[in-house]
Amino acid sequence: MTPQHIDNALTGRRALVTGAGRGIGRSIALALAAAGADVAITSRSPNEIEQVAVAIRERGRSSLAVPCDVTDVTQVTTMVERITDEFGLIDILVNNAGSGGSHKFINHPDDLWHQMMDVNLNSVYYVTKAVVPGMAEQRWGRVINIASVASKVGAKYVAAYTAAKHGVLGLTRALAVEFATQGVTVNAICPGYVDTPMTDDTIARISALTGMSEDEARATLEKTSPQRRLIEADEIAAMTVFLAQDAARGITGQGINIDGGAVMF
Repeated sequence: MTPQHIDNALTGRRALVTGAGRGIGRSIALALAAAGADVAITSRSPNEIEQVAVAIRERGRSSLAVPCDVTDVTQVTTMVERITDEFGLIDILVNNAGSGGSHKFINHPDDLWHQMMDVNLNSVYYVTKAVVPGMAEQRWGRVINIASVASKVGAKYVAAYTAAKHGVLGLTRALAVEFATQGVTVNAICPGYVDTPMTDDTIARISALTGMSEDEARATLEKTSPQRRLIEADEIAAMTVFLAQDAARGITGQGINIDGGAVMF
């Protein structure tokens, strides 16, 4: 395959990326556009996603920015209907929206538990449920869930986040089997700590709780990887583009780690 073919591998495809205003989602949206896809984007931040939409259009692709709280099933239904009306059926869905939160399990706030489930797991269920019937109808689709190494291993103080991300991987595997004969693949990408605003928030929380400087807290996260670094958002985007291509049609039901070797299963 020549570089030109790689660059245009997604020409004619229509993608939807959730949580696309910044960080991993923004990188994924721009990478899909660079590969030739038209990209609809959503998040709760209208100004951020409109800026990303402009950047996509500057790359010569169509884009539609639709604000949506993906934890609200009514908003999700309206968002997907609007995109389908204006774009056509969605070929590639990237469930990227998510957030982190931590607390010791003793006296763990119930509100935090429900928040982590809503934003990290229920949103994936709602959006996929709204989009995947169209994929099955046209017998071609890619569902790519941005999960976490927390989908595979546990860590202290993040019981709710870990449970939600394990749920994302379980949902990924179940749907991969259910749609295996309908031309739809379903995969998860499981990053370690990624150099994004979300990780900056984590660093700030560690610093506040421990008294470490933010540089020291960042170094602590870097040491969780054998490569002694944070993953870059563009690395997640590159894998997303690959999984969206026809060349990846045999890959489904997988949780692909991008973590510098921290988790090896």
